Amino acid sequence: RPLLPLLVETLSSLADEIDHVMVVTDDNGRVLWREGGQAIIRRADQIGLADGHQWAEHNVGTNGIGTALAIRRPTHVYSEEHLMRVLHVWSCSAAPISDPDSGQIIGCVDVSGTARTLHPATVALVATTAKLAESQLALRMHERDEHLRRRYEALRGRPGILLSSTGRVISGDPSGCLGERVPLANQAQRMLLRDGSVALIEPFSSGFLLRPSPSTTPPTLTMAFLGERTPTATFGDREQPLSLRHAEILALLALHPHGLTAEQLSFLLYGDDGNPVTIRAEIHRLRAQFGNAIAAKPYRLTCPVEADFLELRRHLAAGDPAALARAYCGPLLLRSESPEIRRERDEIEAQVRACLLRRGTPGDLWAYAQTCNGREDYE
Repeated sequence: RPLLPLLVETLSSLADEIDHVMVVTDDNGRVLWREGGQAIIRRADQIGLADGHQWAEHNVGTNGIGTALAIRRPTHVYSEEHLMRVLHVWSCSAAPISDPDSGQIIGCVDVSGTARTLHPATVALVATTAKLAESQLALRMHERDEHLRRRYEALRGRPGILLSSTGRVISGDPSGCLGERVPLANQAQRMLLRDGSVALIEPFSSGFLLRPSPSTTPPTLTMAFLGERTPTATFGDREQPLSLRHAEILALLALHPHGLTAEQLSFLLYGDDGNPVTIRAEIHRLRAQFGNAIAAKPYRLTCPVEADFLELRRHLAAGDPAALARAYCGPLLLRSESPEIRRERDEIEAQVRACLLRRGTPGDLWAYAQTCNGREDYE
């Protein structure tokens, strides 16, 4: 609402002069406001280009508003490019508006008219208008930040790290170890950071203060995934067996410490047949067991991690056959058919075997011969 006068001043005169309608929507493509001449408004009413109507792609297919929101950039949809035939007499130029504070798209500005009157270059003006709106939002954000920073600096000793209401880091983290933003999904009093440390989060003015919690050490997640045994995970002092699918997910998160999206996890687990919805459901079940040890956006492990297969990789990197023979007890998740787990398993097996054959003592080779792969290895 505060930006509406800017949008009107920039675009409504264009809409009036060439008999177009100017539209502002929310992030779901719902029309919040429009302006135009009486004749074009009456025609807009006939197709539902009116307050309260939804123009997201999943509602009406390809259109200026919905497509701009879907692809997150300005777009021009001309006449028969619309999915619905009733819209073929219309053309639309639209651009999404992003909130610089949250990084999320909060709405869309659009100019629509009949196909013969709306020039494709209109999209450039609409995009500029969206950028002006974003600049105003950024200015307001910086004003709020400065007000919050002054209150923070008035505190003696400047305790903790200052966050905005959306979790954006404003002050108190000169090393940048937290990144630009801290996830505030549930705004709990305690939260596990990406480096595995625990912090206390407290409301402060219109934002939050993040304070270290020195008395609390995050528990370690220990995985035993090698050999023919049932995969198990120990979190703190609690050990529990895992299903193969949950073990695969934890193994992949351990192998990708910077995190994976649901789509990436799905592809690594199932290949092209994967479904991110399945992954989200499995992650939900895992978080019920391990709590904040698994973070989202992207999915990643936020606690200290120990794993027998990671230990093997360290011994391989060090070229230590004796330590390798002691640590190796069989292949990684032997029953897994996940493409990425199979690739990792085959790579580890080849490297372990090659290292022991080249540099191992008879005792190291004998230990390897007791494993499921070594028993049938003639060489």
